[in-house]
Amino acid sequence: MAFGIKRAEMEAWKSKVARGEIAFLTHYWLDPRFPGAKTVTKVGCADLAKLKDWCRSNGLNPKYIHMRTEYPHFDLLGPKQREILLKERQMEQLERFKLLEQP
Repeated sequence: MAFGIKRAEMEAWKSKVARGEIAFLTHYWLDPRFPGAKTVTKVGCADLAKLKDWCRSNGLNPKYIHMRTEYPHFDLLGPKQREILLKERQMEQLERFKLLEQP
């Protein structure tokens, strides 16, 4: 279940993804399969070759891309989420979701 984002944020992410940009969207998230995760960052891009290259350049396996027709994306969780958001200078998302405070 996703929460903590506004419709405008989701629409902006979708627009960037559709244009073939690498786009980041972090939101609160609860899933019993991942008991320690409270947030997820969706890294999306409609240009699959670009998204796969982005995954590989960040040490991520592209086979875990969620192949959504319009909005393919990779879900970042845990320490890798924080590491990549820092690398990509996504400070607003890091601060808003208190991901800088994690060890």
